Amino acid sequence: MIIKDKAGQVHLPQTTEPRNAGMPLDLDWVARVQANTSAIERRAASLPARRSVKKAHQAAWLLKALTCIDLTTLAGDDTAGRVARLCAKARQPVREDILEALGMGPITVGAVCVYHDMIAPAAEALAGSGIPIAAVSTGFPAGLSPFHLRVKEIEESVKAGASEIDIVISRRHVLTQDWQALYDEMRAFRAACGDAHVKAILATGELGSLRNVARASLICMMAGADFIKTSTGKESVNATLPVSLVMIRAIRDYEAATGFRIGYKPAGGISKAKDSLVYLSMMKEELGDRWLQPDLFRFGASSLLGDIERQLEHYVTGAYSASYRHAAG
Repeated sequence: MIIKDKAGQVHLPQTTEPRNAGMPLDLDWVARVQANTSAIERRAASLPARRSVKKAHQAAWLLKALTCIDLTTLAGDDTAGRVARLCAKARQPVREDILEALGMGPITVGAVCVYHDMIAPAAEALAGSGIPIAAVSTGFPAGLSPFHLRVKEIEESVKAGASEIDIVISRRHVLTQDWQALYDEMRAFRAACGDAHVKAILATGELGSLRNVARASLICMMAGADFIKTSTGKESVNATLPVSLVMIRAIRDYEAATGFRIGYKPAGGISKAKDSLVYLSMMKEELGDRWLQPDLFRFGASSLLGDIERQLEHYVTGAYSASYRHAAG
């Protein structure tokens, strides 16, 4: 379903999936989860070489990637002015003349992602646009603030206008194999979100093994996560293809067992248009076309948008422009 405002601007499809209700913690299922690292790495290494799209097909895939971006600013020096500029870019991520040359009407990104204090300026700048506001929460990025404050932070962000909450799990629960504690924590975060959708950030670069990633993914889904997300973007290792394969195969297994479709968000380190094509083709091959929509797939990125716009301009004009002409904020 495509939504247009009175000016004819195209917005995201509204979420039509039944929301993940979660399930009781099944430790037997968790114990059965394994990860064949060598096989996963071989499959991941083959992905960039196995699919190549060119010309008009590439332009179409890049436009799809653009609509799945959570346009993000999470800097200590964020200001209301910077957020307003980012939101303006979210409303019109590609220049009008480029879209006209491609035969496209106006489109938007998937969401704008900010810290709690920037929700109000984002809401003002996005008023009437239909673009969701995502807020990082629960002591982002480390997740080490007192538990009651992490829960309260979620509640305050929802009250301020965020319709999506990106929470960070306690890595120590995964590293110590305390699956009950991880499940209980995620359930509490899900409850605090109310009607806002919750993305569980696993910080996969700090979990020690792909098996831990697989098990943490499954437990967060059991506890009611609407999305699972790789990283905060602040770790030394962020989204990778092997980690992504593990997480989306956990999503596939969870859907087969429960009927609920869970979203996936790779974040951190995805800055090139060509990388977005690899991720989209992986989602299509592993999960199917339904996961190519922004209610089930997002990129956590800021610089990615600029490179996509630059590649689209090259397709239209035959010339590359300078990167600074495509600033995101």
